[in-house]
Amino acid sequence: MDLNSLNAPQRDAVMRTEGPVLILAGAGSGKTRVLTTRIGYLIDEKKVLPANILAITFTNKAANEMRERVEETVESSTKDMWINTFHSCCVKILRRDINKIGYNRSFVIYDATDQATLVKDCMKELDISDKLFDVKGVISQISSAKDKLISPRRFKEQYRSDVRMDKVADIYTLYQDRLKRNSALDFDDLIVKTIELFRKNEDVLKYYRNKFRYIMVDEYQDTSHAQYEFVRLLACEHQNICVVGDDDQSIYGWRGADIKNILEFEKDYENVHIVKLEQNYRSTQVILDAANHIISNNTERKSKKLWSDKEGGKLVKICQLDNEIDEGDFVCSKIDELVRKEKRSLNDFAVLYRANAQARAIEDALNRAMISYNIYGGTKFYERKEIKDLIAYLRVIVNPQDDISVKRIINVPARGIGLKTIEKMEDRASLKQESIYSVLLDAEDNSDLSTRAKAKVNGFIDIMSILRSSAEVYSVSELIDYTMKLTGYLKDLEDNRDKNEKLSNGKYDEYQDRIDNLKELISIALEFENSEEIEGEKNLQTFLENVALSSDADGEESESRVSLMTMHTSKGLEFPVVFIVGMEENLFPISRAVKSMSDTAIEEERRLCYVAITRAEEELFITNVRNRTLYGKRNVAIQSRFIEELPENSIETIGVVDEGLSYSRATYNVLDKYTKKYKKSMNMDFLSKNVKATKIEGNKEGSDLTLKDSVKAGSKIYHSKFGKGTVVARNGNDLTVAFANKGIKRLNIEYTVFEVLSI
Repeated sequence: MDLNSLNAPQRDAVMRTEGPVLILAGAGSGKTRVLTTRIGYLIDEKKVLPANILAITFTNKAANEMRERVEETVESSTKDMWINTFHSCCVKILRRDINKIGYNRSFVIYDATDQATLVKDCMKELDISDKLFDVKGVISQISSAKDKLISPRRFKEQYRSDVRMDKVADIYTLYQDRLKRNSALDFDDLIVKTIELFRKNEDVLKYYRNKFRYIMVDEYQDTSHAQYEFVRLLACEHQNICVVGDDDQSIYGWRGADIKNILEFEKDYENVHIVKLEQNYRSTQVILDAANHIISNNTERKSKKLWSDKEGGKLVKICQLDNEIDEGDFVCSKIDELVRKEKRSLNDFAVLYRANAQARAIEDALNRAMISYNIYGGTKFYERKEIKDLIAYLRVIVNPQDDISVKRIINVPARGIGLKTIEKMEDRASLKQESIYSVLLDAEDNSDLSTRAKAKVNGFIDIMSILRSSAEVYSVSELIDYTMKLTGYLKDLEDNRDKNEKLSNGKYDEYQDRIDNLKELISIALEFENSEEIEGEKNLQTFLENVALSSDADGEESESRVSLMTMHTSKGLEFPVVFIVGMEENLFPISRAVKSMSDTAIEEERRLCYVAITRAEEELFITNVRNRTLYGKRNVAIQSRFIEELPENSIETIGVVDEGLSYSRATYNVLDKYTKKYKKSMNMDFLSKNVKATKIEGNKEGSDLTLKDSVKAGSKIYHSKFGKGTVVARNGNDLTVAFANKGIKRLNIEYTVFEVLSI
């Protein structure tokens, strides 16, 4: 195998095959190439059997790309090699052995919508109001517990003294019981139950330890505690583990990623060999200098510095606009200018923002300028109602114990089975500790049901019985087509389409789109049936697994369109020209990070800034505004601290900047000042004592707190340093004040000395 095309650190990473290896791969440093070449080196040079290699990635797209590149590299077949996401890897293990921990091997996988439905059912059964307990919040707490491998019993013990969390523990306990009764797992369970299987069955763990002699994990900085433990259990014996990642790109702490996994890798394994990939093949040196300078302000990181042989490059452009409308127009004008002058394609441009709500103003501007664009993160194909309905039918065909899917389709399309009938069947199932489908089968013996209700239920059971029998002889694509027709689902859509065409009310296209989506599902099934990459039997169960593990983010990109996306979504992508919009305090860094006064939270925001900057290959524009309307409120905006962290020799400022709106010059309340000055050494008693000392005790006429509480937008005040000013906005105790000679300042009523001139 020829390794001459690799640089020295890359060759080191490829050839160091034995023992634990940590590859710190900076943005754009060719880590995918290193990983695939390393796999090829193991097979061709070290004569390792493909079946003894496990490579784990985070997305299906990355896994497919890695497999394709490995197949291009090696001479022998890679059919037996596992290149999977964490979840798909665990599914394969559980399908083989989950029965050893008391689960059915034909389990279904619940997505977020299924989870929400089941949690609501559990809350209803426990008589817990969804007005007091947010369903999404409960799911998040359960998911967080699973990420930390905290069982319902441990969760209950941990929060026994907390009345609210004790209720969540009850929901968690019942939720897991209902999952098992439904023969279902959620996505967190795929990993948690695999770990449980390994811990409870030594033979299974020993089998996979012997099988996977060489383990490689991509994006290791994004692993959760559960994922870390899964890898550790497999690798701790032979220690031939290679992890690849970049601590500077760890941006998913909010969803369970633990940066300590990569920072403390040397503590988990002995004699770790560390390789740093610092040569960037994507961006100009000017852009890399900007990224390096910003990320160097973080303390929780391993030292490295990106460099490129693309010396120099265009300076990073910083532009402050008046508002979000002007910001959108600026983006459009630059895109138009670069398309005309540099003959760029719209595909060359990406607009990155911190919050999805920012996209609205950018969209409006692009529409006004008649510039085509594509928003990443729209409604995903598999989340569309008609697709979820058909998938639910297919799930029940495979696993009638799936109560969530049964309830979704029992009256879709409408067949006269009302909510009261469903509730009666659900109550009976709960009482008998059986699935709803089992109770439906015995509807004739249920005295709670009317004759009409029994007939309707029996009609549904007849349909499902025919479909379940058909699954044994039909291919997946044929079965989907037959299900659409037998259930009346397709006819219902067609009837609604035709009716609305006559009414000319604009809904014709909506129903036609839904019909087209169902046809696309058949196309997907045909691709599945013809794919040479599908392992095992190409049956309905395998198809549903592939659907559950699919990500619409892996779909094809639109042609000749500007890309709009959040900074989180942009990770792993690259564009010749990038706009980072909304670089303002409380937007980026996000307000919850600022208000937390946490170094950890701000450092994750700074890593996100590093990721956003390193998406740019040739040109980078960064914008902020003086006033922004967001979430229905208009506020004076302060330039982000991250702009001030950019190196002066790498940036060029466009237009006039209001110095009073910069981070370092903006006036903050005493709490912020003390936080900045004493952050590393202060305690709350010290802070409280010193802050209280600044309160006004009526030392000036009109400056007592009672009068200050009446201050509102339009009030006139006098500040000894800034002079006379007008209050332009009030948020709680925080005032935004326009001073005649000093610009816009933010003051806190409780802790700032000023005189009230008029209310």
